[in-house]
Amino acid sequence: MLTDYHNHLERGTLTLDYLKQFTAQAKAKGIEHFGISEHAYHFYQTKNILSNSWVNERRYYDMEDYILLFQQAWDAQIDVKMSIEMDYTPGKHQEMEQFIKNYDFDYVIGSIHWIDDFGIDLGEYRHEWERRDLHETYTKYFDQVVTLAESNLFDIIGHIDLVKIFNYIPKDDEFLFAQYERATTALANSKTCVEISTAGLRKHVGQIYPDKKLLELCYQKGIPIVLSSDAHVPEDVGKDFDKAIALASSVGYSSIMTFQKGERKEVPLG
Repeated sequence: MLTDYHNHLERGTLTLDYLKQFTAQAKAKGIEHFGISEHAYHFYQTKNILSNSWVNERRYYDMEDYILLFQQAWDAQIDVKMSIEMDYTPGKHQEMEQFIKNYDFDYVIGSIHWIDDFGIDLGEYRHEWERRDLHETYTKYFDQVVTLAESNLFDIIGHIDLVKIFNYIPKDDEFLFAQYERATTALANSKTCVEISTAGLRKHVGQIYPDKKLLELCYQKGIPIVLSSDAHVPEDVGKDFDKAIALASSVGYSSIMTFQKGERKEVPLG
């Protein structure tokens, strides 16, 4: 069984024809569980959760249109899961919970893209990496991983070590392991799965998310996984899944989690 739960339509349109390009690719790749998880910040209904100049320029969807797209897909007998990728925003737990409860998502992904006003994965902010203390940035990032898990609002944490995207990685292995240790302890005490995301292979870092040492801790602590490509174009759906499966298997995983209207089910991997 294969999943690809983290995919975006934002470079195209919220139309059935465009969605079909993604689902057709998923079918061709043998992916039985496929979902779209558009960035929540694109929707007007999240303006009370995350708001800054970068985000506000990109808020142009309405949830009614999003839900209608899935209804059209299901009416056409297209098996696609409805999800959202929400920027985990400290101090906005109540607002995030209310948004999530308002819609009948199959699952919800929580991700960390911002440390205060620093967009860690955005090219426009890349110069900030040279200005900031690397250990402090990593500490603040994993602070959010911990509180994301503790919130228990999310079914999946997206690209758990996205902070490495531009290859700014601390050389102090002991420091890095300490971050992984506290993050996985919090996740193990939550309902949150970890995605193995092949998107990192297409980024500057050139590595899968998560790092193998981090994934080993996930396995040791019994944290379930899903597979994701984080495709923003149809041709990236299921990309490099052979490498993701090999990584998962190498640390001991033999199963993945699937979701249907918030209910999870463990199935064999592969």
